[in-house]
Amino acid sequence: MLNTADSMIGHKNAKYLEFGWASARLDDLANWPAARLSALFIAAGAWPAKGRASARLAVGTALRDAGLHRSPNSGWPEAAMAGALGIGLAGPRIYGGQRVDEPMMNASGRTTATPADMDLALHIFSAACAVLSVTALVLALCSTVF
Repeated sequence: MLNTADSMIGHKNAKYLEFGWASARLDDLANWPAARLSALFIAAGAWPAKGRASARLAVGTALRDAGLHRSPNSGWPEAAMAGALGIGLAGPRIYGGQRVDEPMMNASGRTTATPADMDLALHIFSAACAVLSVTALVLALCSTVF
């Protein structure tokens, strides 16, 4: 509900700039823990997909660059994936027909993503989801035992 409220009335535009701040801040607060955990799960997914060094880069890039994103939460998984893949994400681009000048996450990475990067990103994401599922299962089993 918070995410929908943020998308519908918290979206920044000239007419509703002052109106949607509460839903936007509540959405940020609700997603704060998950965003940070997502960087760890992406790193865990990068380990089997690309090796230990990639997992370390995912965590390091997230810690260093997550705050460059205009969203307090979106930068965590985006920076982690940028580090895991070894590519730069965000930065200057055309968005909605307008040039957006934002900092590059993992600025030392390659600036062009290839189809192989897309495949690897999906592999890392799938592995991260598997790690999340196993973690949830273990926590559920532990809660029934204890």
